[in-house]
Amino acid sequence: MLRKRVIPCLDVKDGRVVKGTKFVDLTDEGDPVELAERYAREGADEICFLDIGATPEGRATMLDTIRATAENVFIPLTVGGGVRSVQDMRSVLRAGADKVAVNSAAVHQPRLIQECARAFGNQCVVVSIDVKRHNGAWIVHTHGGRVDTQLDALTWAARAERLGAGELLITSMDRDGTNDGYDLALLRAIRNRTTIPIIASGGAGKPEHLTAAIVEGRADAVLAASIFHRSLHSIAEVKSDLASAGVAVREIA
Repeated sequence: MLRKRVIPCLDVKDGRVVKGTKFVDLTDEGDPVELAERYAREGADEICFLDIGATPEGRATMLDTIRATAENVFIPLTVGGGVRSVQDMRSVLRAGADKVAVNSAAVHQPRLIQECARAFGNQCVVVSIDVKRHNGAWIVHTHGGRVDTQLDALTWAARAERLGAGELLITSMDRDGTNDGYDLALLRAIRNRTTIPIIASGGAGKPEHLTAAIVEGRADAVLAASIFHRSLHSIAEVKSDLASAGVAVREIA
């Protein structure tokens, strides 16, 4: 049985980890390298590093921070933000990432997914989809949630898989930072349209929420930020709740 993954997320802006609510009102949460090291010690299965300022600011991902993180953390590292080309992805992988998340650029030039999958393998390509509900439909947003693309999220998720995505990172903008739980209906709808692994993001407030995302939402991994940054709950607590629900997880040494 494949083990489900618990993934702390480091949203980084101006060299610091930040966290907001529904993509706004950001607060400083600490140093990315120090937090990544802490989470690796505490039993995280992966770390997700998202340079949230790169695309809105029109710049590349901060490779120095990625290198420093990769040198000190020995679990898989997924990096996103500012990746617009195969060369960008190559640079991020060379800096120490194991997987690269593409979001805005992939929406505007879908062939980027195909090109990156051919160059590095599907397993390296994570398509990140930021979703907000409008009039009963789930709509894709880009540029850190600032741009409403009017693109249906379910249709885009299915297309991303056909183009070669190895994984989908699905973030509910409506739930982000609320601690009210993941959008389970969104996760199930994406699962019904795709077969590749889904990472659930947006809304974690307690261990039961992460368990629900996997058991009820049928996600393959759960991503969370504020509950870990602010020590509201530990990775050990989350894995204990998952195990109690019969979910296979990697044991913490």
